[in-house]
Amino acid sequence: MSRFFIPLTFAAALLSGCATAPLQQASFETPAAFKGATPTSAAPAASQTAQTWWLVFNDDVLNTLMSRAMEKNNDIKVAYGRLDQAQALLGASKADLWPQLGAGYQVIHGANTTTIGAGTQKPATGHAIGATLSYEVDLFGRIRNAARAADFDAKSSQALLLDTQLLIQSRVAQSYFALRALDEDRAIVRDTLEAYRGSLSVTTRRFEEGDVAELDVARLETEVASTEAAGAALDQQRAQLAHALAVLLGEPASTFDVTTASWASQPWAGSVPVIPAGLPARLIEDRPDIIAAEASLYAAQRRVGIAKAAWFPTLSLTTNGGYAAGDAGNLFEDVAKNWSLAGILSQAIFDGGRRNANIDYSKAGLDIAFAGYQQSVLAAFADVEDQLSDISYLRQQQTAQDQAVAAATRAMAMSQSRYTNGSSSQLEVLDAQRQLLAIRRQALRVRASQYQSTVGLIRALGGGWTT
Repeated sequence: MSRFFIPLTFAAALLSGCATAPLQQASFETPAAFKGATPTSAAPAASQTAQTWWLVFNDDVLNTLMSRAMEKNNDIKVAYGRLDQAQALLGASKADLWPQLGAGYQVIHGANTTTIGAGTQKPATGHAIGATLSYEVDLFGRIRNAARAADFDAKSSQALLLDTQLLIQSRVAQSYFALRALDEDRAIVRDTLEAYRGSLSVTTRRFEEGDVAELDVARLETEVASTEAAGAALDQQRAQLAHALAVLLGEPASTFDVTTASWASQPWAGSVPVIPAGLPARLIEDRPDIIAAEASLYAAQRRVGIAKAAWFPTLSLTTNGGYAAGDAGNLFEDVAKNWSLAGILSQAIFDGGRRNANIDYSKAGLDIAFAGYQQSVLAAFADVEDQLSDISYLRQQQTAQDQAVAAATRAMAMSQSRYTNGSSSQLEVLDAQRQLLAIRRQALRVRASQYQSTVGLIRALGGGWTT
């Protein structure tokens, strides 16, 4: 007994320890802090979980859109379906760890070897009923590794579901903020258009009275037409964005819309929430795509063990019990009872290289999973750094843009005053109006980009944060 136990123990250790080196290599040293995390005087936003992070914006419309997306989005439904499949496969794999019980009833009719006369045989009918109990002793962990691999696959599917939910949530939020930015942009263009139309009306009247040249009218007509075209382009962009948002919510674009509202009326318009980046080490624990990649790595490790276990023998235990008789009426008599107990130890000797090929295939799968895990971690760090740098530079741009808007507003007022007093031409006023319009729209784009990057940072961090 001891002679047999030592090789079995060695083989089990070999199979359970295989491919541990890549797992250790995958855990490379993480940086101590994000280099893009710059200090700010604003207080960080209150802690939020990954399931409710959008509440930081305190927007009832956004909250409603999120609820509808979580309920109806088809990408999330697909992710749920894949999770159900993975959990079903896990249940099937775990079933192999248990004995298998079957029952059956058999009727056989045919010739037997009892010879009645020369060249003749007597037909006979046999009846049998019984049960079979079989169990494969998992000597080398093949079945356990299969169950564990399926368990890691299910964990990976669970993490991918969370990642899909986070992706859809971030897209809904970014689409919503882009929609609100378009509403404000359209309002800016409309205000400018009304000013141009008012100027055109006055200039046309003055032209008819002979006070100004026709060139002044033509210039204003040009500004009115070009601004109308810009407004129509913004209307087109908003319609397309609303249609894309409808798809995210799993609703028909033909019946979907979000009521127009001004930027200033939004509860989050006063300041952009400050999201603490936290520590890089937490990122590996919180990001669902990294969690999924790690689970896939462990599943690939288990599959190497499964492939190597094929080189070792298998032990199956089978027991049968039941009744067998030539007449159905005598089937349950004591003399019809029968039973058997068998143990089969089998070992494949030659398979044409199949087992080695399967080992090579599983090792290649482990290499792929290892590279995928490392790539997920590196991409996550880069994602966070991208969003942090965007937020930092956008904050600087906003300061400069606010100053530019104030200066352009003063320049516009002075140009209008000079034109009214006859000290400048209408061309100077038009230039000032165009410049103010462009700067106001650019300032809006900077503010809107801050919200886009903030949502991007939340997604990059895995959805939640701790203050």
